[in-house]
Amino acid sequence: MQRRLAFLASSLALAAAVAVAGGLMLSHAQAASFKLQGQDILVNGTVNGKSLRKFRAFMAKNPDAQRLVLLDMPGSDDDETNLKIGHMVRDLGLGTHVTASSRIYSGAVELFLAGTERTMEAGAVLGVHAWEGDRTADEYPRWHPEHAPYVAYTTRMLGSADFYWFTVHAAPASSMHEMTEAEIERFGLLTQPVLRD
Repeated sequence: MQRRLAFLASSLALAAAVAVAGGLMLSHAQAASFKLQGQDILVNGTVNGKSLRKFRAFMAKNPDAQRLVLLDMPGSDDDETNLKIGHMVRDLGLGTHVTASSRIYSGAVELFLAGTERTMEAGAVLGVHAWEGDRTADEYPRWHPEHAPYVAYTTRMLGSADFYWFTVHAAPASSMHEMTEAEIERFGLLTQPVLRD
């Protein structure tokens, strides 16, 4: 499984500058954390190889949680784990939400897709790009097996793989494309219109 770059240096600077609840500052190196707030699961940090175990343990202790609120998430450094968490989110029937101050990139956007209900407040940033391992995603032909897990995942979550192919070409692995609301609507990322004050 190829590993996805978290995000480019400019996005790193942006994410590091974002304050989250409690006044904490996150960097790209902070592992994903899960915190219960009411029935919401506040998620910050980078998904890594330990995140699936942490998420399973969290859900075992908090079975009444209803929704992941993705806050400051640079992405993932373990795509296989990230997709497994996404499938688990869908299997559990959880929703996903991004706030007006959320900054989610790369694999975190894939995680957002897993929600049965997907909501977004105006001002949230969703950044996408091509993954990179030994080669970049766009260097493989569409039929190549390296694409298969992402195609299957995106098709399950959105009904087609169109959004996956968009991310492959939206920006190179060394860069980041911040999606417009029109693009978010075009690919069906939300299950209801953008929430505005």
